[in-house]
Formats: sequence, structure tokens, C-alpha cells
Amino acid sequence: MDNVRLILVLALVFLMMMMYQEWLEDYGPKPVPSTPTVAATDGATTQDAMPTPTTTGSAEVPSIATPSMTSAGEMPFAQPKQVLSTQQRVQVKTDLFNLEIDTLGGDIRQVALVEYPVANDKPDEPYTLMQDAMPRFFVAQSGLMPADYAPTHQTAYQTQQLNYDMGDADSLEVVLSWQNAQGVTVNKVFTFQRDSYVINVKHVVDNKTAEPWTVRAYSQLQRTEVAEEGQSSFIYTYMGGAISSPDQLYEKVDFGEMRDSSFNQENRPEWANGWAAMLQHYFVAAWVPEKDQLYKYYTNFIPSGSRYVLGLYGQPFAVPAQAQHQFEMNLFVGPKLQDELEALSSGLDLTVDYGWLWPLAKPLFWTLQFIHEWIGNWGWAIIILTILIKLAFFHLSATSYKSMANMRKLQPRLKQLQERYADDRNKLNQAMMDMYRKEKINPLGGCLPILVQIPVFIALYWVLLESVELRQAPFMLWLDDLSAPDPYFVLPLIMGASMFLQHHLNPAPLDPVQQKVMMMLPIVFTVFFAFFPSGLVLYWVVNNVLSIAQQWVITKKIESGEAA
Repeated sequence: MDNVRLILVLALVFLMMMMYQEWLEDYGPKPVPSTPTVAATDGATTQDAMPTPTTTGSAEVPSIATPSMTSAGEMPFAQPKQVLSTQQRVQVKTDLFNLEIDTLGGDIRQVALVEYPVANDKPDEPYTLMQDAMPRFFVAQSGLMPADYAPTHQTAYQTQQLNYDMGDADSLEVVLSWQNAQGVTVNKVFTFQRDSYVINVKHVVDNKTAEPWTVRAYSQLQRTEVAEEGQSSFIYTYMGGAISSPDQLYEKVDFGEMRDSSFNQENRPEWANGWAAMLQHYFVAAWVPEKDQLYKYYTNFIPSGSRYVLGLYGQPFAVPAQAQHQFEMNLFVGPKLQDELEALSSGLDLTVDYGWLWPLAKPLFWTLQFIHEWIGNWGWAIIILTILIKLAFFHLSATSYKSMANMRKLQPRLKQLQERYADDRNKLNQAMMDMYRKEKINPLGGCLPILVQIPVFIALYWVLLESVELRQAPFMLWLDDLSAPDPYFVLPLIMGASMFLQHHLNPAPLDPVQQKVMMMLPIVFTVFFAFFPSGLVLYWVVNNVLSIAQQWVITKKIESGEAA
């Protein structure tokens, strides 16, 4: 019962995890949210969050700008799709992006990923990761504080041109300018590099006054809690915020913590060399500040449109009179490519959320990636990796199959004992234990080797589910997307048939009710796996076929009296 038991255990583990998460959501400890300071804005027309650090005891708490509400008290998505004020749009085209920057605040309002189409049947339509329209609202903002005299993401900038195209160049710069009446100029410079999803964002301050100009830089991501288009509601993947700190390389900050302001109340110290990200299944946006600069995280929740904000702000810096200074930060916007994320900042690659089994999952992914580089097909790479894992656990599986074959051989005698002691459960159990002892059979021998393998199989599950490399990856014939369910249910049906064959190789339970349950399992799991990505089902099919072959050989040898 190798894979049947394994699937049951996996299903139980996932069910318990989901129940625990729901329990925490409903009954877990929730800090009492503090009343945020309300910051004044110019007419409050942008309905936006402004991180204005204010001193409350020893903690700096970002404030929330009061959003303008409609007189009818409309629900978030009953309002117009556009929720932010807008001015001119700067169109930017690179080898990887079709991008829009609004001159109001210099926000990155729209990002389409050229290399990642919406679907296989729409190869010329790039996937839109960021946009400033509901319901999938997602923008990147940055600026300087304080808001009363520095340019924030609510400040109007000037631009010399509205269209930029990288063409054949290796890099591209987009410059927005702002100047106050006192003689301070701020240039907001976006730098794009070829073959890179990293956007360098600089605020270059030129202080031509006779006094120091003290400001601090901040950056934030703002989005709604709406999954990416086409995301299956049947498969759980994390969507929300994440940060990195010296204590924890990867820490989730979910939407609930942003909504109830519990994250802000933790009064965390300022630290350096981290990042703040908003992530979804295959894609991520992350602000990465300059190294060795102290900064602090903050979150906000904007009721209008149910928008969530996660950001960070740095230390105040006095730009000397008649001097220049630049505040620099990198923004990663794109697919969760582990090599690029890890090169940008420590721990950022953990946004490819393999869960607590990432020490096992990462080597599995590296192996899968290496095989793919060798053969060029992710489907065949999954098959080869499955064979390698099966070989690694060959002897453990053999031990399990030997135990089950011996149990199967004893089935007629066990049924006789069941009939003899039908009215005395204690005597039946004692007689069965005596038989096991006499025949030198461990009734748990078929289960223990499987328990050792479970962490590897769960880790591989997350690798196949989380890796963006499998998104829209074709295999063969009708399977043109290993991240999507099999459109014709062929693989789930093959998997169900393999489970049915395996059922007949296993010792049948003595209890008639258990026998009926085990007979139903192939049908139940066929339906269950019909909604799984075909790459995952492919793995189970190959694993089942290899298990059946190994178990059949061992069972036949033991039943014929040969040494297995």
C-alpha cells in the first residue's frame, strides 16, 4: 500500500495545516489595533497611504491618509476602477517590460512581463503583474519625507519626454524632475538594464540653498488581495507580504497583520540589509534598499478598495547646503527566478515559498533544473527526477513491499483466525500477534519505510507547485502546460488505474468496511488529482508505475518461495 498510504498521510498533513491556519485566523491571539495618526494631504484626493513617522513612546508608527469616501458608502469594487489620481503617463519599453510611470509621484503604475504571456494560446499578450485599476490593483511607490516640503508619491513631477524605448542599448534611464521655490531640485531616476528584472530607483537631491535639507527616503508596495488571473482556488499558494531581517531571512506578513495593524505594534528595531516584498504564486515585487543602511518596515490598510501597503523607510539625512546626495533603492518586479533573487539580496529567493521543507526542496529543484538543462523538457525532467528519487529509496521501498507481500501470504490464515475468534477481539489480536512473531513479520514494516520518504515527497510537491519555470511549460502531445490541470483528465485516469492495480497487490484489510473504503480510494483520488497541475500528476503516475513494477516482482518472488 505504498502510494495509497503515502497519499493518505499527505492529505492528512495538508488538511491539518489548513485547519490550523483557519484556527489561527478565527481564534488565534490578535493584538488590539492602535488608532493610527491621520496625516493631512492635499485635498486627500489620492486616497493613498503616506508613511509619516511619528513618535509614540519609543516606536515610530506610519500614519494612514484618510481616504475620500463616496456619499453612498460604496463597497470597494463597486467604485470606479481607477482609485489613484493620475497625470501624465511615461511609457517605457525594454526587452523584458512594457511599463508605465505616472508623473504624479513617479509611481510605477503598470508592468507587463514580455517574456511571460497570459496563456499559451495568447503568446503575444504579456502577463500584467502591476496595474493601478481594480480589482487586481498593484503598484510600486517611493519618495522622500516629510511630506510638507519633500516630494512624496503624491507630488507632481515634470518630464522631458513621455516615451522611452531601450531598443538595442544595454541600459535605459528615465528621469522625472521636481523643484521647490527655495532652490532644492530632486531628480527621480529609473535605470533599466538589459536581461534584468531589477529597476534601480534613485532620488538625486541637489540642495542649492544656504541651509541643510533633511529628508528620509521610503518605498512601498500597494495591492489588493486578489489572486493572479487563472490561479486555481483548489491549490493553496501564499499571497501576501514578506520581509527579511537579521533574525529571520524570510518572514511572512500576511494581509491580516496589515489589516489589524498588529505588525506595526511589534515595535521592531531598525536594521539593515533586508527587503520588503509582495508576492503571489509565480511572481514577486520587492524593494531592496542600499546595503548597510538602517531602515524600518511599516504596513497600512486602506479601506477604500481594500488595499494593503507594505514598505520601509530609512534614517533622516541632512543634505548639506550647496551639495548633492542620492537615495538609492532597487525594485525587483518579475517572476520568481531563484538565481536572480538570491543574487540581489540574501533570502529573497525564499519568496519561492517551499515552506519549512526548503532545505530538501532546494536540492530537488537544483537537480530538476540540471536535468532540464541537459534534455530541454520539463516533463521528461520530472520523469527522470522521479526515477532518481525512486532509486534513492529503492531498498526502503523493497523492505516495505517485502513486509506487505508476507502479510498478503498470511491473509488466508488471518481470515481463519478472524472466523475462529469472531466474538472475542482480545483473543483475535493475541492470536494474530503470535502468528506475526512466529513468522517473523513486523505488521508495521510496510509503513515505517514510507514515513522516512514523506518529507521528500512533500518537498517535491512544493517544488513542482511553486517553480515558475513550470508555468506554461509544455511536455508532449496535449500537455502544453505542466502548471495547469490535464484538460482531458488522461493523467488523473492513468493515476487512478495505477492505484487500482496497486490495491490488488496489497494485502486486503480484514474489516469489510475498510475493504470498501480502500476500493473507493482510486476513484476519490482520481477526482482529487483532476484539479492538480499536470506536472504533479505526472510525477505520481511515474512513481506509481515504478512502485507497481518493484512490488509485483517482490510479491511474486515471496509467493513462489524465493528470496526477495
